[in-house]
Amino acid sequence: MNRTGQDVFDLPERLAAKGDPALIGADRDQFAAIAASLADRRTQMTTRLDQLRRSPGGSGQAAMERDLEIHQLTAQLRMLDRFDIDLCLGRMSPVDGSPPVYIGRTGLTDESGQRLLIDWRAPAAEPFFAATLQNPMGLASRRRYRWTGGRVTDYWDEALTAAGLENDAALDDQSAFIATLDTHRSSRMRDVLATIQADQDAIIRTDSRGALIVDGGPGTGKTVVALHRAAHLLYSEPRLTQGGGGMLFVGPTPAYLAYVEDVLPSLGEESVRMCTLRDLVPEGATARDEPDPRVARLKETLDAAALIEAAVRARVSPPRRAVQVETPWADLIIGRAQWDEAFDAADSGAPVNEARDEVWEEVLEILADQLDDPEIPAHVVQRWLRQDEELTSVFVRAWPLLDPADLVASLWSSPELLQRCAPQLSADDVELLQREDPDAWTLADLPLLDAARQRIGDPETVRSRHRREAVVAAAQDQMSHVIDDLIDSDDSEMQIMSILRGQDAQNVLAGVDAPPVAHPDLLAGPFAHIVVDEAQELTDAQWRMLLSRCPSRSFTIVGDRAQARHGFPGTWQERLERIGFRDIRQSSLTINYRTPEEIMAVAEPVIRATIPEANVPTSVRSNGIPVAYAPATARDAILTEWLDHHADGLACVIGDPVFAGTARVRSLTPEGAKGLEFDLVIVIDPEKFGDGITGAVDRYVAMTRATERLVVLTTSPTDTDRPDGDVSPGSGGLHSEHH
Repeated sequence: MNRTGQDVFDLPERLAAKGDPALIGADRDQFAAIAASLADRRTQMTTRLDQLRRSPGGSGQAAMERDLEIHQLTAQLRMLDRFDIDLCLGRMSPVDGSPPVYIGRTGLTDESGQRLLIDWRAPAAEPFFAATLQNPMGLASRRRYRWTGGRVTDYWDEALTAAGLENDAALDDQSAFIATLDTHRSSRMRDVLATIQADQDAIIRTDSRGALIVDGGPGTGKTVVALHRAAHLLYSEPRLTQGGGGMLFVGPTPAYLAYVEDVLPSLGEESVRMCTLRDLVPEGATARDEPDPRVARLKETLDAAALIEAAVRARVSPPRRAVQVETPWADLIIGRAQWDEAFDAADSGAPVNEARDEVWEEVLEILADQLDDPEIPAHVVQRWLRQDEELTSVFVRAWPLLDPADLVASLWSSPELLQRCAPQLSADDVELLQREDPDAWTLADLPLLDAARQRIGDPETVRSRHRREAVVAAAQDQMSHVIDDLIDSDDSEMQIMSILRGQDAQNVLAGVDAPPVAHPDLLAGPFAHIVVDEAQELTDAQWRMLLSRCPSRSFTIVGDRAQARHGFPGTWQERLERIGFRDIRQSSLTINYRTPEEIMAVAEPVIRATIPEANVPTSVRSNGIPVAYAPATARDAILTEWLDHHADGLACVIGDPVFAGTARVRSLTPEGAKGLEFDLVIVIDPEKFGDGITGAVDRYVAMTRATERLVVLTTSPTDTDRPDGDVSPGSGGLHSEHH
């Protein structure tokens, strides 16, 4: 029974033979035990969560541990709300005849400690995904379930040995996998965990050491592998999250992130942060494409960190004159040598704005130390010094509070500054990089803005801290006067009020209502592991943005060199070594699980004409539907006919900026369609996508988004004279149901 009390198996009439109790009786018993255990677990977790929420918050380590347990319990309950007994993916039947072993999205035991489900990431579950006829890994057979609405609507057995052939009568080799390929697409990436293939599983279970490149053409499951590897690493290497910095997933577009955002939660992982490269910098939200490709190429060659460091040095330098400060106790002087000493005390690894505060405190200390009088408290002297206008103005001019965006903008508005900071640039290059509006940010600026933010820090964070310190200092100053008055008026024999000068009392009385402390940038890192999808598109400068966030250089790098819109000279190894990677491994995926043979037969020549060595994968299936051609005027009729005959699924029009998308029909550019997939794809005027590598890649990407049907429309009448696939209105070319 499932959660609603229904029979778990809901097999259609055509599969009545699979309902034989001899085939599914053991499964029914197992699912009943799973359901009972889940109900107990749900009750226990809900009770514990209620207790934690009612308990006092506490402070320090205790509060942090309480919050962490609440977060973990909440995530586990969400997992159980998302799934019930359909947590079970399938089962393995050992060749030695011992009872089947059931594999789940998470591990599960009953009250007696008996294992009901093995977590799919556990080493014991590996044969379920990795066993083959050549290497059965101790299995006679395995069974995979199709779940619909919490009930089993089909299942498939795969024999791996002769014993499997004898013991299982519902044999249907590879049907479970093929069935998932034939399902309609939706706005979310479909769940494929139960049908992970052996070649994919081998990559998923690779450890986190160094950089792992997952190279593969369209439809090979690169993203599936990357996301499942992320979930596996979080399970198998707890250090990644236990103080290690966690994990970041970087995708190409917001639409792509929306498409894959549900995958990791469905695997029980909700701690992975997801973003695009734009999201790493506040200015990325409004940044536009660089209009001049020469400027884009030039900025890509700049060493962002070195350029920003030079710009900081141009703004920050010790004063070259002495400053005398009059105080009630003596005249204090800070000269050039003392200024140099204070500025040299800055922590070279700290953000510039944070180091600024440290240097200011060093200046105050140097001056206060000149008073050799233990009766005068240092903090009293420093309070006086902070109020000296000449001292503060000289320091602020020498070390202003820097704004990262303003610093970068100054490079594009001051040829003298840029030439000073980047002497390797020619005068023509410097002039080319200047622009009328230096704050009109482009994508090519983002690596420089990021380097500036990393080196300088967020000025608003510093201002917030200063406001907080000012509020606290003012409150403490007022409190000090009150204490003085109370002590002066205390005529008791034991002078009880004098205890208010004690440090414990000062600490208690210092709890003032100050502005909250600003939260750090959640995407600033450092992260223990970073996953990068569509990585072939990243420039060296963009790679450095990510490397600065992952000191361990532990990456999953997913891409296809043949889908690089601006070309990809050399190898992955050469490219990554050039930007600072050292420990590099590469795995290749060569089987196309998504795109039918009929579509790949047309798409392959498109890319090979420009990139002969392209890693074009071999399709695993054929659906008998040829690529169709028609005039562009047929677009609306084709979509209407398809929607009328397909209650489910998604379509996409690629290359028609005038077309407005709907809930079931997207309108995208070739670049925006990267990584996505649709049942029907209509490509408009692919020959107009451009020349050279960019045009070829855009055509290849657009054509390989289709999982069922591809239609090419053109405004040129001569290009529609094709012998196959007529889809003119009324021809019925889109009328037949999917095979």
